[in-house]
Amino acid sequence: MTRAVQPALFVSHGSPMILFEPSPARDFLAGLASHVARPDAILMISAHHDMAEAVVTSGTDLPTIHDFGGFPQKLFDLRYPAKGDPALAEAVAQLVAQAGHPVVLDSTRGLDHGAWVPLMLGWPDADIPVVQLSISSAHPPQWHYRVGQAIAPLRDRNVLIIGSGSLTHNLRAIFVEGRNHDAPVPDWVSGFAQWVKERFDAGDTEAVLHAVERSPHGRANHPTVDHILPLFTAMGAGGGPAQRLHHSYTYGVLAMDAYRFG
Repeated sequence: MTRAVQPALFVSHGSPMILFEPSPARDFLAGLASHVARPDAILMISAHHDMAEAVVTSGTDLPTIHDFGGFPQKLFDLRYPAKGDPALAEAVAQLVAQAGHPVVLDSTRGLDHGAWVPLMLGWPDADIPVVQLSISSAHPPQWHYRVGQAIAPLRDRNVLIIGSGSLTHNLRAIFVEGRNHDAPVPDWVSGFAQWVKERFDAGDTEAVLHAVERSPHGRANHPTVDHILPLFTAMGAGGGPAQRLHHSYTYGVLAMDAYRFG
């Protein structure tokens, strides 16, 4: 049997309340498995696993990390009991190290909500092994792109690589301005999402890598860069053209776009 060659994906995971609040983005994530062949394992790159250097989860048991506050108890009661894959973790670490990047294996860390929230929607049975690879806000977009290129061979082993962040991510605009779930979308948010799509359609990878500093309102949409960094790793891992799989907004200022690479 020929093993599947997986794409690399980028998804916007939004608020953890997406698990309970109906939205087009929730519907998309709930159907995520329909966009790919069933993988043998999933490698998640989450905006909420931000380390000084590359860190790979290498344990078999993955605690569900509730790395948020101020939400209903029903969120804290959720568990995503997927198993890890130590052999895959070793392979990830080896590829990253061979590309010249320091890397650490962490056998105790579990899955943060940037990983388990979209996984719970897309693969609710938690029957596919999961490994997480960190981002590093200490490194520029190009570093994340090169790390993505380094792990690209895993796609030939039927490993699905998913970057999980948010195409736009200004939480202050939600909390300070008191935006509700269906708030209108300001031009500074929609303009950024459109700019990114146009650059992808033009094949201008270099422009996307500099989206925060070069695009209209880039810094307003990303006061911190953590939530866009998984996009760059997915880009590097997938190569080839980008296809936008989903486009919507929640709370007016969170663009929930998803992209497929390769």
